[in-house]
Formats: sequence, C-alpha cells, structure tokens
Amino acid sequence: MNAELLDLLRELERFGHANDAAAADRSQKMLNITHDTGVLLALLIKAARCRSVLEIGTSNGYSTLWLADAVGDAGRITTVDRAAHKVELAARNFQRAGLAPRIRQITGEADQFLASCPDAAYDFIFLDSDRNQYVAWWSTLQRVLQRGCLIVVDNATSHAHELEAFSRAVAASPGILSSLVPIGNGELVILKDGGPA
Repeated sequence: MNAELLDLLRELERFGHANDAAAADRSQKMLNITHDTGVLLALLIKAARCRSVLEIGTSNGYSTLWLADAVGDAGRITTVDRAAHKVELAARNFQRAGLAPRIRQITGEADQFLASCPDAAYDFIFLDSDRNQYVAWWSTLQRVLQRGCLIVVDNATSHAHELEAFSRAVAASPGILSSLVPIGNGELVILKDGGPA
C-alpha cells in the first residue's frame, strides 16, 4: 500500500469516528470497519490471489479501498449499497484514491443484486450490511461464491446476538468451515470447501 492511500485511509478513519459520534440517525453513520480488520481483509485477499471480490455494504468506501488495493491491477471489486448519498461519497473517495477503475458500484438492494449474479461469480465476499438479512441471503451467497473461497462477515463479536441465526445456518451447512477471528469487531471467516486437495 502506498503512502498516499494510507494517508487517505487514516483521514477517512478520523472522519468516520467524528461523523458517527455526532450523528444521531443511524442511516447517517459510516460504521466503518477497524484498521486492523482492513489489514486482515487485505492479507486474506492477497494470500488467496483473489481477483473478483463482492462487498455488500459500501458506506463511504473505506473498506472498499482496502479491498481494491489488495486485488491489484488485475482485480475488480463489486460493492453494493442502497444509500445513494453514501454511494456518492464513496465514489469521490475512490476517485481520490485513484482506484475507481477497479471498483464497480451498485446502488440498490443486495438481495436483488445477488439474485442476478451467475454461479461462482466471486472468489471473495465481504459482508458488512443488514445482519438481519444474512440468513435469507445464505443460499445465494454460497451459490455465487467459488469453491475453496471465503466469505468474511464483520461485527461477528460486537453484534453476535444479531448473527445467531446466521451462525447456526452456517454451522449446519455441509461443505462449510468457519472460524471467529477476534480482530476489530469480530470477523466470521467462512470457507466454501473445495474438497480434497
């Protein structure tokens, strides 16, 4: 990661903290991932050489920038958010970072977008959205993820009660391995098993 992008990420961290402390309306909060979660996402993407990444929950694009930097010039990020004002804010941040060519922004409902995706379209999925919807999305998430690839779910510790049903669904699914990583707000890392090596 170059120094200019790191400086921008630090700026967005400060903005996110100040904005969220001042905003009474949850829809106006950025609710960004933590810096160490960004490092974890980048590590996983680089280690697996991911090239087609889906993010559900763009916000102001802070996490998207970590993903877009990690995939390199050959990779592409598709990021989905239903809040138009956040999509616009994120687009400006992507331009500032010089990473806009790697990022496809979708404004709309995640369930509708997921339904339109072909099978095995993505080699990494990051979920940081409406946790109450994850159970309903679960079968489609498995369908659009390539075998041997990962889904990472944010807020698995900070909002564990909201993820109980989803965590049970994951645990009950054949061919799925998962582990809770105690970084940031807690990251549930889910592997769609690729079978014997």
